[in-house]
Amino acid sequence: MVNPAEGVVDFELPDRMRAPKRLSERYPALYPIAVKVHQLRRYWQWHTGDDVWATKQPFPELSYRVKTHKSLLLRQLGESEMWLQHNKVHNLKLAAALVDGVVVRPGETFSFNKVVGNATRRRGFVDGMKLSNGQARAGVGGGLCQLANLLVWMFMHSPLTMVERSEHSFDPFPDNGRVLPWGVGCSIVYNYVDLVVRNDTETSFLLKVSVGDKYLQGEIRSDRELEHSYSVYALNEEFLEHAGEHFRRNEIWRNVIDRRTGNKIKAELLKENCALVKYEPPSAPSSGNHSPSQYDDRRPGEHRQVDQRVSVVDDEVSRSALGEIVS
Repeated sequence: MVNPAEGVVDFELPDRMRAPKRLSERYPALYPIAVKVHQLRRYWQWHTGDDVWATKQPFPELSYRVKTHKSLLLRQLGESEMWLQHNKVHNLKLAAALVDGVVVRPGETFSFNKVVGNATRRRGFVDGMKLSNGQARAGVGGGLCQLANLLVWMFMHSPLTMVERSEHSFDPFPDNGRVLPWGVGCSIVYNYVDLVVRNDTETSFLLKVSVGDKYLQGEIRSDRELEHSYSVYALNEEFLEHAGEHFRRNEIWRNVIDRRTGNKIKAELLKENCALVKYEPPSAPSSGNHSPSQYDDRRPGEHRQVDQRVSVVDDEVSRSALGEIVS
């Protein structure tokens, strides 16, 4: 239903956003304990599971470009916040150096948190911009989700299986200069809100990441040519209202394309997003589709692929958010 006064659509929240508050949300003093429990559980999974973890190792330069992407390092949000963005660049340089050169061989799994580790002052990380309950604040290691977002977008254009990517519960900023669909990023909190992909193919993939003067730059290369390419895009963009609050939702789709013929094989739904809007939404209903060409930043001859088996992380942090990191 459209509310004429607000110009947005009324709707019901998805189940994950209507769930009762967790114990640590009702009793904030318990939250640090809940965090430690989640961290210990993840450490246990790392050391007792069957996963073979991808690592940074000497590897010959691979011939086939799977995907490249770059994102702007500094955005004009406000003079008082620019120092956080400059600090973010410092943090990105440290993290990018850790990811650059990681090889994901057949049967191996890549974990952002396992590769980058805990962003602490002792390791050289500084205060950058983080998001807590949808509000920007300073925090050690802030800004690393820009690297995670770049990796997610490239992984979506590769045959790597998406195992874990965090659920967004907030849309903190308007779409000023957005170049990718809303809802394709992720948040990172060490060590239990993670970005994880698995290589279920017979192909090895090399991750290349660097920080330039203006851009964070990334590339995935493979040791053989892939059969398919992918085009990732958004459909059914909407701003909606529920109980006096504004929400945004959309769907993320991909087209599977035969690289030899250029024919589309099928379209697949990757993700349905819904998030609380933390800014004043458009005054008129916003609903629409964004064609694949709007987000087509591949170079000539580049091929793309993705698998969407996404396991939604426990939403403890997404809703009470000790450190949902944003750039």
